[in-house]
Amino acid sequence: MATQIDTLVTARWIVPVEPENTVLEKSAIAINAGRIVDILPTDAALERYSAGETHELGDHVLIPGLVNTHTHAAMTLFRGMADDLPLMTWLQDHIWPAEQQWVAPGFVEDGTRLAIAEMLRGGTTCFNDMYFFPDHAAEVASAIGMRANVGLIVIDFPTPWAQNAGEYIHKGLEVNDRFRNDPLISCSFAPHAPYTVSDQPMRQLATYAEELNLQIHMHVHETAFEVDQAMEQHGQRPLGKLSAMNLLNERLLAVHMTQLDEAEMDLVAGYGVHVVHCPESNLKLASGFCPVDTLLARGVNVALGTDGAASNNDLDMLGEARTAAQIGKAIANDPSAVPAWQTLRMATINGAKALGLDADIGSLEIGKAADIVAVDLMQPATQPVYDPVSQLIYAASRQQVSDVWIAGKQLLRDSELTTIDQEQLITLAEDWRLKINQS
Repeated sequence: MATQIDTLVTARWIVPVEPENTVLEKSAIAINAGRIVDILPTDAALERYSAGETHELGDHVLIPGLVNTHTHAAMTLFRGMADDLPLMTWLQDHIWPAEQQWVAPGFVEDGTRLAIAEMLRGGTTCFNDMYFFPDHAAEVASAIGMRANVGLIVIDFPTPWAQNAGEYIHKGLEVNDRFRNDPLISCSFAPHAPYTVSDQPMRQLATYAEELNLQIHMHVHETAFEVDQAMEQHGQRPLGKLSAMNLLNERLLAVHMTQLDEAEMDLVAGYGVHVVHCPESNLKLASGFCPVDTLLARGVNVALGTDGAASNNDLDMLGEARTAAQIGKAIANDPSAVPAWQTLRMATINGAKALGLDADIGSLEIGKAADIVAVDLMQPATQPVYDPVSQLIYAASRQQVSDVWIAGKQLLRDSELTTIDQEQLITLAEDWRLKINQS
């Protein structure tokens, strides 16, 4: 007698990511109560299981949901507002003033909803955010059914969210308490950067992170200017400062890391720091190049993020993966560097590891959450298929993502969002453009 399950998804290929370098052909994933209960050949699956829903995706590849390990989701509402500028000019003269004027709960809710819609349509099932009003971002994600790690932001100067570092930390602790039992929401501390958060709150965060078992998500060594300024003001590079405060450990997600010397790469590797690579934002802001291949060779866990849509200008993880692979080869001067398989891991399991979520997401394995993405490879741009992973990284576009499940719930069906009203969302975005333009 067939075993009753909620959902059965069959496909031409399954790329589980774990075990490495594995491609399963004509196979199926059985889902029940939001988790993967079996992965097996399609013929055997149809005999063994009776599913409430069966999805036959004969020309698709199934992969784990993509993990966008660095975002500022609500900043989608600033997309295209200030382009072609150096980082500090962009921040100080455009973004920070706009945030002071516009950032509020409604802005964060609408911007986060827009970001989630874009990410779901591109195969992202989990994002790691850093922005103000994280409680409102978490509410939106949870209501939609999106998996999110929300950053409990800390910065020295006043913003609409808090007035000083102490208030940021207090409010962040309240957000963590509020969402600790939400199955889709996790939290991390998110001090903006070593140059915007002073020593005392940094040390507090190190203590709280250890006590509460939370990650720390921070921009580090993003530009040469940042490093030079730290040397002028403190006589010490930012990573040295973080090391002195016991912040270099397996809890730290160091974002960007474009300015690294050999000793610093050894330091990061020795302490188990996770590096989050955002190649397209770094290229657009001319911030520099993260030495991904060298870091990987040292055993560093390198994950991928898009950064915010105000500096990328999209939240396209498949596009980010392609850029990461290509620029990684150019930096290493080696066409075998940062290969397709490694890049897919950076976009999935490596991001999950950085967030401490790899026991639950990042690969397609029995017992893990059913966060699954289907990509249609039966398109001119991805034919013929000699290697589905090569096609995913070097040829496929996010428009080929057809279906997305998070914890077994289908949030994208035949390229249509199931929990978001897309027309209403686009109207909201246009309303925000008109308001911001008139200011």
